[in-house]
Amino acid sequence: MDPNGSRSLLSKEHLIYTITVPLSTSIILANLLIIVGIAWNRQLHNTTNYFFLSLLVADMFTGVALPFIPLMGLNRDLSFSSCLLAHVFPNFLFLAFLFNLVMVHYERFVCIVDPLHYSNLWMHRHFPLALLVVWTPPLLFASLPAFGWNDWAGPDWTHCCESSQNLTLLSNCSVNRTICCSYRRVFTDAFIYLEVYGIVLPAILIIAAMTGHVLRITRGQMKDICRLHRAVDRGGQASDQEHRLNLRYTRCVVAVSLTFLACWVPYLIYMHVCVAFLISDSSWSSTAHIVMSCIGIGSMAVVPLVLGLANKQYTEPAFKLLQKFRDRWRRSAKRAEEVSL
Repeated sequence: MDPNGSRSLLSKEHLIYTITVPLSTSIILANLLIIVGIAWNRQLHNTTNYFFLSLLVADMFTGVALPFIPLMGLNRDLSFSSCLLAHVFPNFLFLAFLFNLVMVHYERFVCIVDPLHYSNLWMHRHFPLALLVVWTPPLLFASLPAFGWNDWAGPDWTHCCESSQNLTLLSNCSVNRTICCSYRRVFTDAFIYLEVYGIVLPAILIIAAMTGHVLRITRGQMKDICRLHRAVDRGGQASDQEHRLNLRYTRCVVAVSLTFLACWVPYLIYMHVCVAFLISDSSWSSTAHIVMSCIGIGSMAVVPLVLGLANKQYTEPAFKLLQKFRDRWRRSAKRAEEVSL
C-alpha cells in the first residue's frame, strides 16, 4: 500500500475525530440532560413533550453518528456490508432527526396558529402513527441503496483498489474480499439530488416559514395587547409594560435569527458545496471540506438543544438531580475527611 496515501487517509480520519468527538460528546450529554429532565417531571408527560422526546432521541443518535458522517467523503477499504452500513445507517439517523424536527415545529406551529383545534390534531389522536411517519420514511429512503439503487456496477470512482501501479494492494483487496468504499458507489447522483433538493432543503424551508409565521402572529398579538393597555390607561404614551413587551419580542427575534445563522447557515453552505463538488466531479476530501462537513452537521444537531435548554421546565429537574448528587458527594467527602482526622 502507498505509504503516502495511507498517511493521508489516517491524517484525515484523525482530523475528523478531533473535531467531531468533542462535539458529539457534548450533543449526547446535553440531550441526556434534557431527556432526564422530561422523564423526571411527571407534569411534562404529555403528547407534546413526547414528540420533543422523540426529537431528542433522534438528535442523540445523530450525535452518535456525527463522527461517521464526514467519513463518507473518504475512500476506505471495507467489505460490501460494512460499506453499506457505514453510509446507510448514518444517513437514516440524519433524516430521522430532520423529520422529527419538522414534526415538532409543525406541532408547535398549529398550537399557536389554531389553538382551539390543537387537541384534535391527528398527531395527538394517533401518536403511534405520528412516530411511524417520522421514523419509517427516513429508514425506507436511506435503505434504497441497499435494495439496488446504487452504483456498484459503475466505474470505480475511488483510488485504493484501482491503481495499476499498486498490484499488491489490488491483490489484498481481492483476498480480503473488500472493496474500495466510496459514497459514489453507495449513492447515485439522482439519489443525492433527490435527498438534498427533494427532502432536506424543503424541510429547512418549511421550518423557516413556520417560524417566520409564528413571529408575525406573535407581533400581531403583542400589538393587540398594547392597544388594550392604551385603551385602559386612556393615554397615547407607551407604558413601561409595552416597552417590556417590545423588548421581549426583539430579544425573541434576535435569538431566532442568531440560531438560524449559527445552526442552519453553516449546514446550508456545506450542503451546496457538496453538490457543487459532485457536479464538478472533484475530490471532496480536502481539509477544508472535512472541517465544513463536521461543522455543518454538528451545527444543525444543536437546534433541538437550543429549544430544550431554553425551557426551564426541561432543564430544572435535571439540574436539581445533579445538585443532589453534588450535595451527596460533598457530604461523603466531608465525612471521609472527618474520619481521617
